[in-house]
Amino acid sequence: MVQLTVDIGGRPGVDCRGFCTYCYFKHAQDLPAFGCKYCLPFTKGCDYCLRSVQEKYSGFIPLRDVAEKILGDLQMLTGDLTRITISGGGDPSCYPDFTDLIELLSSLEAPLHIGYTSGKGFDNPDIADFLIENGLQEISFTVFAHDPELRRLFMKDPTPEISLEILKRLAQNIEVYAALVILPGVNDGPVLVDTIRWLESIGVKGAILMRFANTYEQGLILENAPVIPGQRIHTTDEFSELVRQMRSITRMRISGTPLFDPDLGSPFILAHEPDHLRLLPMITGHAGVITGTIAGPFLNKVLSARGGENLVITVEKEIADLITIEDIKNLDLSALPETIIIPGRSFIHLSEAEQVLSADGRQRMVIRGPDMLTADGETSMGMTRDEVLALELEGFRTLITLINQWGR
Repeated sequence: MVQLTVDIGGRPGVDCRGFCTYCYFKHAQDLPAFGCKYCLPFTKGCDYCLRSVQEKYSGFIPLRDVAEKILGDLQMLTGDLTRITISGGGDPSCYPDFTDLIELLSSLEAPLHIGYTSGKGFDNPDIADFLIENGLQEISFTVFAHDPELRRLFMKDPTPEISLEILKRLAQNIEVYAALVILPGVNDGPVLVDTIRWLESIGVKGAILMRFANTYEQGLILENAPVIPGQRIHTTDEFSELVRQMRSITRMRISGTPLFDPDLGSPFILAHEPDHLRLLPMITGHAGVITGTIAGPFLNKVLSARGGENLVITVEKEIADLITIEDIKNLDLSALPETIIIPGRSFIHLSEAEQVLSADGRQRMVIRGPDMLTADGETSMGMTRDEVLALELEGFRTLITLINQWGR
């Protein structure tokens, strides 16, 4: 597949008609670079871990500049273009030259996908017909609730009835996936049941339920916690059960993040598949594998089944990709082996990690692990069970190879 991503820029909370009440970019602070997999070996900080993670755009990118970038990217592609995706830090529905952009992309005669929109920038329901006529085939649409007053209050949507009408028209003609951030006591319970049943009735293909994050441990690493002071949050078990309940009342595809996908049994299908586990190499080395509290039990079960007892080191952060240097500073060094493997996409610079983890005088080697060991609900929504299993097998083979090669 040959894909083209069109970045239109935009600032969270500014180029989206204002922050949604639950937006995790609210209160976000300008911070020094975290460090990440893209940094140079001896330089902490790069464009990704300094600018991209904080969505540091100066605003929407002018259409002329977007068009020039598209032309340049097209010249670099080999093969026929099969998909175009619009993305950015702001909401595409608020892009000032939105219709001109769509007409420009339509001329490329490839299926068009809008990676995310809240619909808050659309004030005329006829935009749905325009999008369909110009080749839009798939869209991810933030819903929050079928109740327009809840959208108005919590999403700051000035025209919630129009947004929902646009969603309905689109769902009756193209593939629409709904996204719902779940606030306990607000849009769960009967409100969520009503929303899920309405989404199914209008033809939405699937819905991703997103657990509201309100603490540092849940991944608010931009010194922006709490997003909503005093707001209750679901535990991971509560949220998993909520996802399971919603799946039981609909034929729609339902998945949740950070947990789970009822149709596929992910994340970490391998933890429940002994026949597939036997396809992985046996573990012969010894290395500490750092991860978050959600993935920890799954990793331990998979690695233990292949001879890797007591390798998993769990920090307090729930999501492994959002682990920072601050999380590993709290580890008990006396319990750590000489080789440490950190999550591939964690926001840690290797040289800094080695310095922190060798502070007791024992020199430790830190290695970056594979980027992905499984697929969360957002990723698995567009995958089959076999595809998730293949991803997991590849990721764990890589991880075990690192353990065996560098473990001591």
